[in-house]
Amino acid sequence: MRAAHLGPERRRPQILDAALALVAERGIQAVNMEAVAQAIGVTKPAVYACFGSREELLNALLEREEQRLFKGVMTALPKTLALANPERFMTEGFRALFTVVEQHGDSWKLILASETDPAVAERHREARKLVAKRVSLLAEGWLRLRGASDIKRRLPVLVDLFMSICEGMVRSLIVNGARGWSPEELGAYVGRMALAAFNKG
Repeated sequence: MRAAHLGPERRRPQILDAALALVAERGIQAVNMEAVAQAIGVTKPAVYACFGSREELLNALLEREEQRLFKGVMTALPKTLALANPERFMTEGFRALFTVVEQHGDSWKLILASETDPAVAERHREARKLVAKRVSLLAEGWLRLRGASDIKRRLPVLVDLFMSICEGMVRSLIVNGARGWSPEELGAYVGRMALAAFNKG
C-alpha cells in the first residue's frame, strides 16, 4: 500500500527521517531517491517533488541534524575559562559531548559518513571549522592565563589535539559502543587525559 498523499512540506520531514534511518542502517551510500521512496511507501517522483536531487536531500538532512548536534556540541564547550577548577572545567565538557553522542547516535553516524561523500563533504568541513574556532579561542585564553610562551606556535597544535581527541572518541562510541562506560565516567577519564596534555602545553 502506498502512503497517504501529503504535500511537499508535510512529506519532507518523513523523507529526511527515512534517509537518516538508511544512513544508520546501511551507510550514506545507501541513500538514493528510490531507496527513500520505498522506505516511506511513495513513488520516486514524490521524493523528487520535495528534493530535486540526492545532493539536495543529503544537504537538507545534514542541515537539520547539524543544527541539533551543533547546538549540543557548542553547549558542551564552556563559554568562559574556569581555571579555579580546571579538572571540572575539562571533564564536564567531555561529559556533555558524550551525552550528546549517546542521545543522537544516528545523527552522528550521518556526520561521520559525510566526511567521505563528495556530495556533502564540504558541509562537514565547514561545521568542523566553526567548532575548531571556538576551541581555538578557549585554548588561547587557557595559554594566556597560564602565562605560556610562544602561544602562536603552540595554539594550532593544542587545537588539533583537542579536536582529534573529541572526534576520535565520538567515532569510537559510534563504531564500538560505550563498552560499559557511562558518559559521566568516560567524560571524567578522557577529561583528565586531555587536561594533562593542555597543562603540558
